Amino acid sequence: MFAARSWCLLLALLLIAPVSRSTLARSRTPTACPSLFVGGQPPALLNGKLAQKTRLLCFEAFAVLASGVTRGPLWSAERLTAATIRDARRTPRKGTFHAESALTRGDRAELSDYARSGYDRGHMAPSGDMPDPRSLQQSFSLANVLPQAPELNRRAWQIIESAVRDYAAAHGLVYVVTGPVFQGSGLQALNGRVLVPTSTYKAIYDPDSGAAGAYICSNAEQPECRTASVTNVERLSGVDPFPAVPARVKAAMMAMPPLRPDRSRRR
Repeated sequence: MFAARSWCLLLALLLIAPVSRSTLARSRTPTACPSLFVGGQPPALLNGKLAQKTRLLCFEAFAVLASGVTRGPLWSAERLTAATIRDARRTPRKGTFHAESALTRGDRAELSDYARSGYDRGHMAPSGDMPDPRSLQQSFSLANVLPQAPELNRRAWQIIESAVRDYAAAHGLVYVVTGPVFQGSGLQALNGRVLVPTSTYKAIYDPDSGAAGAYICSNAEQPECRTASVTNVERLSGVDPFPAVPARVKAAMMAMPPLRPDRSRRR
């Protein structure tokens, strides 16, 4: 299933201790597509080594920080409103997965990496959030995709995505950041190239209530999902989803949207 490659250097890169905030300030990705981020500030890498071989890609309705090391997104960011969700629900789900042409071949995932891997191509910014055909097709870029176990991608994760859409539709505005967690020494890679996360998270911030929280799911055939604070997401992922949000807000946890399996919609 997986090509035999040495991942020692990669593991050393991903699992080192977080760097200081002062170092972080010098290594953050320059701000682009600011409307997608809380306070115009993109998610910050708390582990400075993760910044190697990264590129910020701004699409119509979402942004991703693509990694040439993991060959997937380190995060995706969205600004969901009641209006965009309404438009998304009217847009037929029709898209084709494709390698990201803005990235070099060596730094991007290819369709062949996922072939016969046993993993789904799991959207980080969901296709179900996309308000028009152009952004919908953009969401099928492999720069917006991580390897997810089928049981997670097709069931538990879809339910979480639907719950966040319902929340945005009801509350009017929510910022969302989604991404991977890589933990442990036994990490796998599709075709020896695309790193498989051990978990994935979805963090949300409601500017009206000033509250934030997250879901975290293990990337397994029997996934375990839980709610968590954004501070917990920072510790696990090495990414601060909302650097403009006060630390006290991120340390607390909002009442997360309820998960209703019977109300799941397209991804």
